[in-house]
Amino acid sequence: MRVRVSAFGTVLLVSLLLVLFPVCHLDAAVFRYGLDVLDAGGCKELAGKRVGLIANAAALSGSGEPGYRVLLRHGIDLKFLMAPEHGFSLEREAGEKFGNTDVAGELKVYSLYGASRKPDVALLKKIDVLIFDLQDAGVRCYTYISTMKLAMEACRDAGVTFMVLDRPNPIAPIPAGGFMLEPSFESFVGTTEIPFLHRMTTGELALWMQKRLYPGLRVKVIQMTGYRRDRFADELPGFSFRSPSPNLRDFETLLLYPATVMLEATEVSEGRGTDAPFRIFGAPFIDDEALLRELATYRLPGVDLHKATFTPVSGKFSGRECHGVRLTITDRRLFDPFMSGTAILLSLQKLYPAELDIDRKAKFFDQLAGTSRYRFMILKQRPIGEILDAAHGSVQAFESSSCDRFLYP
Repeated sequence: MRVRVSAFGTVLLVSLLLVLFPVCHLDAAVFRYGLDVLDAGGCKELAGKRVGLIANAAALSGSGEPGYRVLLRHGIDLKFLMAPEHGFSLEREAGEKFGNTDVAGELKVYSLYGASRKPDVALLKKIDVLIFDLQDAGVRCYTYISTMKLAMEACRDAGVTFMVLDRPNPIAPIPAGGFMLEPSFESFVGTTEIPFLHRMTTGELALWMQKRLYPGLRVKVIQMTGYRRDRFADELPGFSFRSPSPNLRDFETLLLYPATVMLEATEVSEGRGTDAPFRIFGAPFIDDEALLRELATYRLPGVDLHKATFTPVSGKFSGRECHGVRLTITDRRLFDPFMSGTAILLSLQKLYPAELDIDRKAKFFDQLAGTSRYRFMILKQRPIGEILDAAHGSVQAFESSSCDRFLYP
């Protein structure tokens, strides 16, 4: 017997099925860190292994459990921890060296920002796997990438497996930009020939470096689930912002950091020692109204600029009143941090060439930029379009030669 169903009946039936059996879209998948994926699998990849862990206090699971406790809960033979710049507890300021310590008297924490920044090969020979679990900022000069590269070198020399528990690139939707690192400008604020803004996760960077630099090294990446490169990290369901270092205190600061970090190599404060590092900049010699007028000529997309007066309690101009600009993101999809940073530098150089004094810290400036071309173009007041085109050209070549660098859509 054939049963005929009216159009209305079909719609009713489909609606009922959707209520009883809702469609699960991949877009709505709950985000999970690599640490959570490892935890959900019972840490089976580490069973019977002697393990070391590079991490800090921000290396937590989605539920807020420290990574080292996740490993111990599964009975993993965790021998020691290692901490990068800022220390395990994230209490050290940028550039501040520190020695070895421990966590709650339980585990030794070896410093990777003290007498040496590279793990001791003799120590690594006492383990089978070295795990890297740090939240990166998506900018080449952020030193956790450099720590990872040195750790990979040490693992290669020690014959130890290198494992990355992957975390998001928090600003991945921002296109790759800035100048490429030229080999002669390699330093701890730029150890890898990638763009200033690179879009990769630490896991993707590790595999990219293994393929090009350390082909004999065993690398294992525990991938995230629910991660999308077209979403900022705070748009991922289940993501929790945790400050990866003392002065990156909120998500908007992460977005602004690549626009203002170059000021570290000038005589203008980047806001350290205030409640808004990298969100404000200035100096005692700046006329904020004149600076705002100059910046307005660039019509920077996605960001508002306002006058700011502040007195740092530490860092540049400690205890002195500074005048400058506060940046506020209005549309993160339109905001171009490299364009904004270039406009800031061009404006300051035009109005205050002697006081900005880029050449005094030329070496550091070039190391941050990855090249001397950027500094020369700022000093010569080249048009901003010419500077952006020069940087874009080098990035295009990188993207063409590294089209296989991504693990995630």
